[in-house]
Amino acid sequence: MKAIQYKDYGSSAVIELVDVPIPSIQSENDVLIQVKAAGVNPIDMKIRMGFMKETRPVEMPFIPGGEAAGIIVAVGAGVSKFKVGDEVIALTRKNAYAQYVTANENFVLLKPKSLSFEEAASIVVTIGTAQSVLFTEGKLEKGQKVLIQGGAGAVGGAMVQMAKAVGAYVIATASGNGLALAKSLGADEVIDYKLEDVASIAKDVDLVADTVGGETQRELFQILKPGGKLLSIATPPSQELAGQYNVNAYFVASDISPKTLQNGIDLIKAGKFQTIVSKIFKLEEAAIAQDFLTAGGVNGKVILLVE
Repeated sequence: MKAIQYKDYGSSAVIELVDVPIPSIQSENDVLIQVKAAGVNPIDMKIRMGFMKETRPVEMPFIPGGEAAGIIVAVGAGVSKFKVGDEVIALTRKNAYAQYVTANENFVLLKPKSLSFEEAASIVVTIGTAQSVLFTEGKLEKGQKVLIQGGAGAVGGAMVQMAKAVGAYVIATASGNGLALAKSLGADEVIDYKLEDVASIAKDVDLVADTVGGETQRELFQILKPGGKLLSIATPPSQELAGQYNVNAYFVASDISPKTLQNGIDLIKAGKFQTIVSKIFKLEEAAIAQDFLTAGGVNGKVILLVE
């Protein structure tokens, strides 16, 4: 089968298209999926560039890709939830940049019929991360005010829709074409972070969901209510500032599983969640796709089409 490998750590130049054997089912609870589309995520580049060596070391050569959509072509002896021919989405953690991938059935879901494979491959990480930040950790409720830093990105766009669906008042930061996108997803207010001072506009916020990090994150402490929360998936927030403003602030590691995906899946089935695919590349264009995402300013998800 065709697959994308990192031959070593480094720039996108280490990415190569190779022929490797189709993986075999190793566990009785595994399924073998013919991949139709795979999501491109920031962690794919972090692994490639060696930023995850201590927390998530990998052996080179390495096939990246943590989420896939496709068709089940074989099942392990203990599989009870799926059958051959089922169209599914899967959290694979690795190996999804390939024509076939195996996954444990407990990390596989039936693909919503309303979604294409490309759309389905865009939702696993985005919905799971949004659910983890907004509800598992953020405890967001109806009537609360949330600011989503980066509300037109793949994860930020999911957050806007899921926060709005629960009845929260949603403020999103974005720029360029992302302003109209965030508004169309349901944001009550949209702030152009390049032209406007977020801290002077947003006030008394219950929860800040930060997908950007960096210096802009430090300015968000002052918009929170005392006792509010600043949760980031980008960089760990300053505990000194958290104490100064009497708020809770911490980094959130996403808990992605069928359980954390169910809320988003239900919203999709109810027609209350719009998938946001920014651009689709062919599998052999994986290096170009990763460079496109790394360049920043991407509204929505980058997808690899696998044929």
